[in-house]
Amino acid sequence: MNVRAVADLSPTERAALFDRDAGVDDARSAVREIIDRVREEGDVALRSYAEEFDDVTIGNLDVTDDAERAHDRVDADVRDAIETAAENVRAFHERQVPDDWRDSFDGRELGRRYRPIDRVGVYAPGGTAAYPSSVLMGVIPAKVAGVDHVAVATPPAEELNPATMAAAHVAGADAVYQIGGAQAVAALAYGTETISSVEKIVGPGNKWVTAAKAEVRGDVEIDFLAGPSELLVVCDDTADPDLVAADMLAQAEHDPNASVVCVTDDPETAESVVVACEAQVSERDRSETIEAALDNDASGVLSARSMSEAVLFAEEYAAEHLSIVADDEEGLLDRIGSAGSVFLGDNSPVAAGDYASGPNHVLPTGGLAKVAGGLSVDHFLRSTTVQKLDHDALAEIRATVTTLARTEGLEAHAESVEKRFE
Repeated sequence: MNVRAVADLSPTERAALFDRDAGVDDARSAVREIIDRVREEGDVALRSYAEEFDDVTIGNLDVTDDAERAHDRVDADVRDAIETAAENVRAFHERQVPDDWRDSFDGRELGRRYRPIDRVGVYAPGGTAAYPSSVLMGVIPAKVAGVDHVAVATPPAEELNPATMAAAHVAGADAVYQIGGAQAVAALAYGTETISSVEKIVGPGNKWVTAAKAEVRGDVEIDFLAGPSELLVVCDDTADPDLVAADMLAQAEHDPNASVVCVTDDPETAESVVVACEAQVSERDRSETIEAALDNDASGVLSARSMSEAVLFAEEYAAEHLSIVADDEEGLLDRIGSAGSVFLGDNSPVAAGDYASGPNHVLPTGGLAKVAGGLSVDHFLRSTTVQKLDHDALAEIRATVTTLARTEGLEAHAESVEKRFE
């Protein structure tokens, strides 16, 4: 890793930084075959894929009871951490619940009401690492929204991760299934003999899971298509390079394809961040993954000519995680509108948000933060508008409605209003 100037980035370098690809398109064809087989063969296909992809022979697909037992069996410090994180996540999401409302607009009684989706599926990744935190982030906002049935799917194993299972119990999951990958998405979307279909699927996953979500979208709703983890640090000379590096390595350990970028207006800080990253890598257990992420073309340390140039870069980058460490951090925050979640100051590591500060860690990647936010209670609610007009209120807009209806050539629309004045 070396320092590059933002102004000197080539078109190819800029494309690597801004056109972050989750590799979904490459997986679509293979995923389509998996989905079709699950739809045709149900549980048989799920068991077959568990042996093929996970090297596990499944007994019960439904392991809901195991989640309750795991809560009692998991180490006390792990259980306490899960419960504390769950409490913080729940408290934050409870602030998001909207109120129904009805108001009068000159005789037009208008309003909006919110109702939860009935059935939701939450995907919790497994594989090289277990993610009980993703269970909390997916299940809790759904239950806060009032979803009646929340099912968790997590990859099978000879021994399911007890922390993941305990998190499902603490979060309030109604069902837990040991299925992973694209086949889990297919089972949640279309149902099998054991698994009931849902109306929406949320949660992060690898490119196979993401490609499967893309395939089933339309038959079932999804949150969004998320790729590998991203972090952009915007900092000035007041930042501690060791802490900036620690945050970059923390996100890099997720995936070799993770994108971790630092942009600063101070050349000395830029060089110091590079040195700190190189010094800390060997101290981390997942050093090979981290090194691969730091070396990929979507990662790097960038030198900006000014903080204004850094801000412009950050707005175009639209990071999943945005860390701002600067003397005028609030001022910089006001100038950057596109980010999934923002972390201000030296004492706000991204890892705090990954686990326990409260906001959701299921966030838009690949620049999607320009148009969408992270997983929230809103994702699990439907809104319905309500209107009731008295005769005078209808008379007030009678000419407006009939004129526009006839302008559009919809005479019956106009007559449906005129009938009320005959």
